[in-house]
This record gives sequence, C-alpha cells and structure tokens, in this order.
Amino acid sequence: MLKFGFRIRTKTGAVVDNLVIQAHDLTHAEAKLLQMYHHATVLEAKPLDDTPRGEGVDLESAISLIIGRDDTR
Repeated sequence: MLKFGFRIRTKTGAVVDNLVIQAHDLTHAEAKLLQMYHHATVLEAKPLDDTPRGEGVDLESAISLIIGRDDTR
C-alpha cells in the first residue's frame, strides 16, 4: 500500500491541507477521500515518499551522549 497526500476544497469552501490516504493507487486513494469529503474538489494530489528517515538511537547511547561519556571503546 502507498500513501498519497491531498489538498482539497470542501463543499463549504474551506481548504484542507495535508490529508494522507493509504491505498493501492491514486485512483483508489481519491475514491476513499471523496467518500469522507462529499462534494470536495481535489486541488492537489501527490504520492508521498515512504522511505525511513534514519536509524533511531537507543536509550543507552542517548544517555552516554548526554553525560559526555564514550562507551564505544
């Protein structure tokens, strides 16, 4: 499943940014969106990058960093 980002205008005229829908493709994502927001107009639709943002830090490494001790010896 992929994630898609949307910017829409609701039927009352309000603009909603950063809506994220998970679906198999853009067509299915838009269909899901229009089920939730009846009579909305899609202003922008784009696939979102789902790559990991980097490795996390374990608690022990974070504490060592805070107290200034290097335990990697």
